[in-house]
Amino acid sequence: MVKAKGLYKSFDGRTVLTDINVTFETSKVNLIIGQSGSGKTVLLKSLIGLVGIDEGTVFFDDKNIKNLDNKQLKDLHTEIGVVFQGGALFDSFSVIENVKFPLNLFSNMTEKEKIERARFCLNRVNLDDVDNLYPAEISGGMKKRVAIARAIVLNPKYLFCDEPNSGLDPVNSIVIDNLIHEITHEYNMTTIVNTHDMNSVFEIGENIVFIADGNKEWEGNKDNIAQADNKKLNDFIFSSQLYKKIREKL
Repeated sequence: MVKAKGLYKSFDGRTVLTDINVTFETSKVNLIIGQSGSGKTVLLKSLIGLVGIDEGTVFFDDKNIKNLDNKQLKDLHTEIGVVFQGGALFDSFSVIENVKFPLNLFSNMTEKEKIERARFCLNRVNLDDVDNLYPAEISGGMKKRVAIARAIVLNPKYLFCDEPNSGLDPVNSIVIDNLIHEITHEYNMTTIVNTHDMNSVFEIGENIVFIADGNKEWEGNKDNIAQADNKKLNDFIFSSQLYKKIREKL
């Protein structure tokens, strides 16, 4: 479980997040949705500490991050996996070196153990025989899967994904959605995904938070979002052709 309580964030006097209170549940795919500039990316980055908050508290299970010392924060960071928008792979590293990278930083494994663990994670995301390839030699969908393999290599309790389907075609987007859903339940992780992909919303949105103008406007799941009585949310999702098709079936 990851909980935000009373989160506020401003940049240069402009309020970006206002009193955000939300709980992201364990063993569920939790989605943060909203228009560009709504504050959803700032919320995601605030949760993992990439952006400092002005007010409020973030809890990782029973851990209040404000009360953690440097060692405890470092230990917490080993429990967090992140899939950055675009994958953020190291171009000068091979695939296996990219996946091994967190192990080099945070584990005491031998080199053989690191390679075995990295290959296990690559296999889990359905990638074989790509160890010695470089990011420039693989497709966009494969890059995202390598990024997911790297994010889970330390067997994290918490997985954060920033626009994991960005730049992918519909087929590869479905592959990534299914993969995130599978590993969330397989490893009992608290998964939080920042997305504007409405297919992801209706396919894997087990807990959905809609952010608009820095405020939490709505919370629910994929089964009740189509009937939500919230104008801002309806305006946001009505632009999706997928949503129109779903409404036609209701």
